[in-house]
Amino acid sequence: MWLKPEEILLKNAFKLWVTEKGNDYFVLQRRRGYGEGGGGLTGLLVGTLDTMLDSTSKVAPFRILHQTPDSQVYWSIACGGTKEEISQHWEWLEKNIMRTLSVFDSSDDITSFVQGKIRGLIAEEGKVSCVQEDDPEKFREALLRFEKWFDLPQKEKLVTYYSCSYWRGRVPCQGWLYLSTNFLSFYSYLLGSEVKLVISWNEIWRLEKTSNVILTESIHVLANGEDHFFSMFLHLNETFLIMEQLADYSIKRLFDKETFQEEPSLSDPLQITKRGLETHARNEQFRAFFRLPKEENLLEVYESFLWVPFSHFNTLGKICLSESYLCFASQDGSQCHVIIPMREVIGVEKPDRNSRALIVCVRGKRALRFSEVRDFERLANAIRKRCGMTASPQHSASTEVIRGECQNLINHFEDNPEEVALMVGQKDSSKAVSTEALMTVFHPQDTENLDPKMLKEKMKEQSWNIHFSEYGRGTSMFCTKKTRDLIVRGIPEALRGELWMLFSGAVNDMATNPGYYSELVDQSLGTSTLATDEIERDLHRSLPEHPAFQSDTGISALRRVLTAYAYRNPKIGYCQAMNILTSVLLLYAKEEEAFWLLVAVCERMLPDYFNRRIIGALVDQAVFEELIRMHLTQLTEHMTDLTFFSSVSLSWFLTLFISVLPIESAVNVVDCFFYDGIKAILQLGLAVLDYNMEGLISSHDDAEAVTILNKFFDNVTNKDSPLPQTVQQNSVGNNDKASSISKVDVSDLIKEAYEKYGDMKSEEVESMRKRNKLYVIQTLEDTTKQNVLRVVSQEVKFSASQLDELYVLFKRQHFLSCYWTMNSPVLLHHDPSLAYLEQYQLGFHQFSLLFSLLEPWSLCSGKDTLFLWAFRLLDENQDGLVNFKEFCCALDILYSGTFTNKLTFLFKLHQPPAFTGSPFQSKAQRLPHFIPMTDDISHLSRLTVSDLPEDGVIRKSPERGRGKVDLQAYLKQWQDEILKKEESIKDLPRINQAQFIQFSKTLYNLFHSDPEEESLYRAVARVTSLLLRMEEVGRRLQEPTSPQKSSTSPIQAALEGALPDGEASSTPESSSDTPSTPITQEAGSIPQEVEWSFAFEQILASLLNEPVLVRFFERPVDIQARLDHAKCAQLKSKTNK
Repeated sequence: MWLKPEEILLKNAFKLWVTEKGNDYFVLQRRRGYGEGGGGLTGLLVGTLDTMLDSTSKVAPFRILHQTPDSQVYWSIACGGTKEEISQHWEWLEKNIMRTLSVFDSSDDITSFVQGKIRGLIAEEGKVSCVQEDDPEKFREALLRFEKWFDLPQKEKLVTYYSCSYWRGRVPCQGWLYLSTNFLSFYSYLLGSEVKLVISWNEIWRLEKTSNVILTESIHVLANGEDHFFSMFLHLNETFLIMEQLADYSIKRLFDKETFQEEPSLSDPLQITKRGLETHARNEQFRAFFRLPKEENLLEVYESFLWVPFSHFNTLGKICLSESYLCFASQDGSQCHVIIPMREVIGVEKPDRNSRALIVCVRGKRALRFSEVRDFERLANAIRKRCGMTASPQHSASTEVIRGECQNLINHFEDNPEEVALMVGQKDSSKAVSTEALMTVFHPQDTENLDPKMLKEKMKEQSWNIHFSEYGRGTSMFCTKKTRDLIVRGIPEALRGELWMLFSGAVNDMATNPGYYSELVDQSLGTSTLATDEIERDLHRSLPEHPAFQSDTGISALRRVLTAYAYRNPKIGYCQAMNILTSVLLLYAKEEEAFWLLVAVCERMLPDYFNRRIIGALVDQAVFEELIRMHLTQLTEHMTDLTFFSSVSLSWFLTLFISVLPIESAVNVVDCFFYDGIKAILQLGLAVLDYNMEGLISSHDDAEAVTILNKFFDNVTNKDSPLPQTVQQNSVGNNDKASSISKVDVSDLIKEAYEKYGDMKSEEVESMRKRNKLYVIQTLEDTTKQNVLRVVSQEVKFSASQLDELYVLFKRQHFLSCYWTMNSPVLLHHDPSLAYLEQYQLGFHQFSLLFSLLEPWSLCSGKDTLFLWAFRLLDENQDGLVNFKEFCCALDILYSGTFTNKLTFLFKLHQPPAFTGSPFQSKAQRLPHFIPMTDDISHLSRLTVSDLPEDGVIRKSPERGRGKVDLQAYLKQWQDEILKKEESIKDLPRINQAQFIQFSKTLYNLFHSDPEEESLYRAVARVTSLLLRMEEVGRRLQEPTSPQKSSTSPIQAALEGALPDGEASSTPESSSDTPSTPITQEAGSIPQEVEWSFAFEQILASLLNEPVLVRFFERPVDIQARLDHAKCAQLKSKTNK
């Protein structure tokens, strides 16, 4: 069968394959172990390996590869189970392809043509095939096996499953791989040997395709320090993509706390499907390629030819249709693409039914002709529907009328260009908003006195005008190789803002949101937040020596743009480097355009760059390191540790080289970035290192290498820049000192970057980003863990390994609250600005689940109540959350504390703020006041409505909503912690009668199932009786003249109320030690005038007199056993109540 063309690694493949036929463009190979000869020992090994594999995982014994004479890259295009089948494919290639290939001049065109033909054949087969993608009955059986084998919570959603081999060393275990929403699971049972593996997606460090001697390709998973390899030959790429999507989904949901509100297929973890993941990935790829707003989704795809005007050729590609855009991208190597907003379409015509052609007319007297569109009638109707047109018989006549009206409008707007702004949404509703680019205000071009640089600038403009006349201008302009060539030479100053808006897609954002920026400015100005404070601090650090930002005009515009964006996206708010980037955008774009350019950069082109952890920049640095290893091997041999380049290049990525290059040179880099995205920055980074290769290799330390790079950047010039010399001299990063390094023109540097590294594909960069994102995030998480453990280890007696295991358990419990819901209070409470110690916290429900697995005592009843009191005691700031340090300190007392420490902890549990109820209330009456209906927010009952922020979420951060941060509160809290003294038992308040009765009941509950249970009960009864008699004697001594009103001692009644049901009558020690007067009152009826209390010292002294109690509390706890038990039972414990 024909295969989707994919690159093949032949480094180890020749040991597994034998070439049977070949020519200049194709190779037919047979796998060793099949056919004649068998292949000796290698063939026997390969044949045995293939025999062990499941039918769905076996590799086909024959295949056809495509190659070109001047290339070392091979592409798999077909495979077959028999020689007859593969021979048919070979004959078809010879008859239909071979003769055509001799026409092409370059190998790239040959490869593009072959790939396009093969994809077309696959599409034809796919339309004929009626095989169902999923068999419901088989999936139901797989689901039953999944639930039986792994015993995960029933809510866990199985997405898909595959037959595969799991490699343990050099031995494969044939079994089944199950991919669910939160876990990667594998099960195998062969010859009595069971292999079971469960890995959380959030625990994976690396996920990549690899090759080795035995396997051409396999999937490598690194998790918890262990390497896992899975092989499945026919479904490997599909499996890897699903795994990659699930891992990315988990990272975004659990670490980034995204809720996917705009993605219905991903908004509910209980409804995740393979189709939904594939649709999400396809939509993301579609939006990224065409730079479309995040609201757009790919609806339909049509294969077609597009007539490229003035080049006089048809380019093969695909039409992609979304809600508001008609897009086309070529697939034949011409690098042509065009984006047509539906708002620009004025007509659709079908001139020739035989050629299945379609003509789309757009504003500006332009038309695009698509031919060989298989379902062109449906496409035409879809476009008309989205444009509000009708497909009536009079459509052709009405089209002429529309054309005439549109031409009149065009002529009107050409004569009145200021009205064009209103057409695309630049509504001047705020007089404060600047309507001119700062460069036109501060550096207007002198059209009369043209020096050589200005003449060259005019020549550039003329080149672009010719391009516009041939390929169109505006949103529906053709983008081709010629477009990129013009960009590499540098965009003219007068066109820079317009083309930045076009290539970034910001022009579409602005057109679909008229008046949005002005509204944001009105709403955001005057607000005071942490972001606005930081913005004010950095305003005068943004290109400080440029005249535009030495005036109030530039500073005010910069303030409005940054403040409006912080208001629009509080998740990012403001991050350093945004001011530098925005200041450059304001130089060449109008204020509203600069805002939408900033939106495009922060939210589409550089995702996750501008936040407190700058994950996006760190990911691209990891990609940069990987590219250095691939392309600059001489440098990697000299400098094995490439982390130096990560630290040096951080500013390159964050500011797009603006902070290190002179401004007149940096804008040329920004030109390329808006057209090619991050790929342009990576290419330029490689070119910079390549240019300075000799100096970097000869450098002795990092400081010398940094000096070499800084001198290089200071000497990068733009000989064609028309900017005044004063501006060029005062550029960012310019060094006035003379340098011996020769000048380098930025255009030459960019051209060299494209020539040497321009073959890098955007798809490859995105794949590398995904692969490295897992490692970067896990590295940051590991750093956070080490910081937390270092702080907590000073407070507790746990060993380093035990503390590490506790952290893993605590973090997993935190994630368990997010696994099966998007509405977890932990997600609502998440604040990424908090210190590392507060990043992972537990609400009451998750706390009680984990605490029940780790607490050292067996409680027979009242668990929930006791856990609630413990939670309240640990939650000192009463925000409904407990952090890791607080959790560990409590466990440390229960595991390693002295008798006094443990008793103190229990004593505090029965005093406010932990204990707030009366022991005479029933559980049904008491718990609703302690545990609110919503999980995890156990303290909402203590707050009034006015205490809650607008969104209803309690935050530990002093910043609520958009209020200003109270830094004094942080300082006071820090000072209190420093001055906090060691607590003395004398400082503990006395315990009253209600608290003491509950304290006694708690002691009884602790002894359930203990070997000395009976002795412990009697000991507590003796202590309680002794304390109560002592209190009664003391009260009588203080009131000697008080008449005795009853023959029944209220103290004895209190004692019986403190005993568990039935204990008062069944405990002989208790009955013998108490007075023998008959009881005339019920156990719970204590006279109101009787008020008594105990000091902690009294209780401690009484309990110390009972050796059995002392032995119980000082009995050592097997901490490791408790941790192992918790690890096994954590996922099995109930996740909902």
